[in-house]
Amino acid sequence: MNYANFPLDKRMPLPNPDAGNGEDFIDVERLLGMAARQAKVVGVCAIIGLFLGLLYLQTTPPKYQSVASVLIDEGLNKIVDDISAASTTMQTDSAILSQIEILTSTRLAAVVVDKLKLDQNDAFMNPPQSALAQGVGLVRGLIQYVRPSPVMPGVGDISKLDPATRDALIATSRRDYAILKLQNEIRADRVGRSYVIALGYQATDPGLAKAITKAYADAYLADQLDASFDATERAAVWLQGRLTELRESSRQASLAVEKFRAEHGLSANSDGQLMSDKQLADLNAQLIVAQADTARASARYQQYKSIVDSGSDNAFKDAAISSDQPSSSVIAALKTRYLAVAKRQQDVEANFGAQHPQAVALAKEKADISAQIFGELKQLTESYRNEYEVALARETALRANVAAAQGKSSIDNQSQVKLRELDQKATALTTLYQTFLGRYEEAAQQQSFPVGKIRIISDASTPLAASSPRTMVVLGLSLVLGVLMGAGFGGLNEFNERFFRTGEEVRDRVGLKFLGYLPTIGGKPMKEDKPGEPDLKVARTPAAIERRARMRVSIDAPASMFSETLRSAKIAFDVVLEGQASRVIGVISVLPGEGKSTVAANLAGLLAANGARTLLIDGDLRNPGLSRSLGMEAEQGLMEAVVSGQTWQSVGKIDRQTKLAIIPAVSRGHFSHTSELLSSAGMRRFIENAKETFEYIVVDLPPLGPVVDAKAFAPLVDGFVLVTEWGRTPRAMVRSMLESEPYVANKIVGAVLNKVDLKKLAKYGSIGASEKFFDKYSTYYLDKSEVRSKAAV
Repeated sequence: MNYANFPLDKRMPLPNPDAGNGEDFIDVERLLGMAARQAKVVGVCAIIGLFLGLLYLQTTPPKYQSVASVLIDEGLNKIVDDISAASTTMQTDSAILSQIEILTSTRLAAVVVDKLKLDQNDAFMNPPQSALAQGVGLVRGLIQYVRPSPVMPGVGDISKLDPATRDALIATSRRDYAILKLQNEIRADRVGRSYVIALGYQATDPGLAKAITKAYADAYLADQLDASFDATERAAVWLQGRLTELRESSRQASLAVEKFRAEHGLSANSDGQLMSDKQLADLNAQLIVAQADTARASARYQQYKSIVDSGSDNAFKDAAISSDQPSSSVIAALKTRYLAVAKRQQDVEANFGAQHPQAVALAKEKADISAQIFGELKQLTESYRNEYEVALARETALRANVAAAQGKSSIDNQSQVKLRELDQKATALTTLYQTFLGRYEEAAQQQSFPVGKIRIISDASTPLAASSPRTMVVLGLSLVLGVLMGAGFGGLNEFNERFFRTGEEVRDRVGLKFLGYLPTIGGKPMKEDKPGEPDLKVARTPAAIERRARMRVSIDAPASMFSETLRSAKIAFDVVLEGQASRVIGVISVLPGEGKSTVAANLAGLLAANGARTLLIDGDLRNPGLSRSLGMEAEQGLMEAVVSGQTWQSVGKIDRQTKLAIIPAVSRGHFSHTSELLSSAGMRRFIENAKETFEYIVVDLPPLGPVVDAKAFAPLVDGFVLVTEWGRTPRAMVRSMLESEPYVANKIVGAVLNKVDLKKLAKYGSIGASEKFFDKYSTYYLDKSEVRSKAAV
């Protein structure tokens, strides 16, 4: 929000600083803008990277690589795996990596060095080096040169040893160095996910590369065969000793089984079941049958007993008697007679009456038959009781036998557990002995025919083309590194970018109204005159002439962008200070050299050229740069007029073309009380007198940073114009000044960005911002070359 939109005494506090933008996402537009601004830096670094890559290619000797391929084949040594309790499989990545470590081991490197005598081969020990390696070697040589004497650990000064010992130590050192060098330079890599390992070596001599690679492959194959033979031999020796132990252990376990069986009487039948278990099963079966017989006899005895107990009449009437007895039994015959007699009795009584002698005889016969039937029932009941007692006695005897058999079976089962444990141990030892015996026989046969798991599937060949350095890779990597270096420098430049570049930054960072851009005018910036130099000496120099021309750009080029920005400032003052007959405008900056004097002179000239009565005052009494730039030769100026109480007419000068009145400042040596002078009552009377004549009073004040003169003059000013140099004035410093001087800040109507490079400005504007369209505005502005020509007049 702009401060200019509010009354000067009711403005809002300054916005948050640069870091408080509140955005947590990546601003792609900002990143693209940074890339566009730093494109030259990135391009230069990319070119430097390519140049360094070319230099590396020119100074690096070519190297040739010879490659051999070895296959780790499980099928070649299946027997060796079988003789070992833990089979060594190669189906894991760790196993392949283990083989690669074997290939790059010191022992294998020592075998190749001794076989090819590489420690005596100058092409291997001292190959041609690149310029970079030579430089590193030179530094190492210098370090070695400043050392007092060569000293070896545990040996001391070798120069004091006898020649034979010294030569032996040197030879040993050369061999150790050759082994270490070969171990570091050999390359062993797995091919994809296969069991193939590519073995390669690079050298400046193609023949040497082939010889070393072939020797390495042969040494690896021989090492695997030796390892296989050693493993087989160690296995055979171990198996032989183990067989003796297993044979004795198996025999002792078998004897223990038989001894335990004999001691506990654990004999078994043909199907392996113990005799006690067999007896217990038979007794349980007999007990079940006896229990069934006892239950049946008891039920029958109880049934007849209940019939007898119920009396002869009820017993005859019970249906169980007829169903239980066969048709030929005595009771059945008696019941048949009883029913016949009863029938006859019933017929006689029906015909002759109950007292008839025959009826009485039949009744007596029926009673005799009933008594006979009851007697038979009592005999049967006694017989069934005897059967029940016999069955119960048999069941009781069987229960006692079963209990005795169960006790013996429990004891035998406990013994059987121990027997089974001993038998399992004996069986396991016998099986293990048979297994180790078979493996020992295989190992004994394997000793005479060792087989490795390695076979060479591709022999080393003489390389025809250099493998390094690879031109395209080096150039591509150099280009990428150059671009990354450029991106780093560009990022550093952007990180150090703490200056005003766009009007949006002026509004957002310090909360001031942005009045416009003031482009750089004239040629390159001229050297400033020293404050103590006489005006007559510098008035006619080319630099002074160009500075005077810069002070009149708004007059000489009224259609330029420079003049248009000053018109924007005038409109801002007219809006903010509306209603005031005379307006005092202070032109300030934070740092020296930001062009405030040029802005003040051109603003006053523009106002005067438009017909407004305007007074321009050089208020920088310590360094009157405005007066020097205008080339004014005066004996009296602002200081004299204020001190002596004179009016502006006594010291003022009038421009004949624009009728602009100018109050110069005359340097009188070192004067440190200028702030008191600018805030004095005499200065107030001088300004009040000038207000009676002029509509605009433009005062060029000293910068806010080094001195307090502008702050002292602030009560007499209606509004300030802050001049900040594009790409030079730190945002933090401006903000700090505004926060520390709120009275001055509240009177700032707006800020302009001075000395803007319009060619670079578009790179700092966001998409859609006005900075991107300045080329389209050119038809409304005076051509920049015309401004330069007019400024050079």
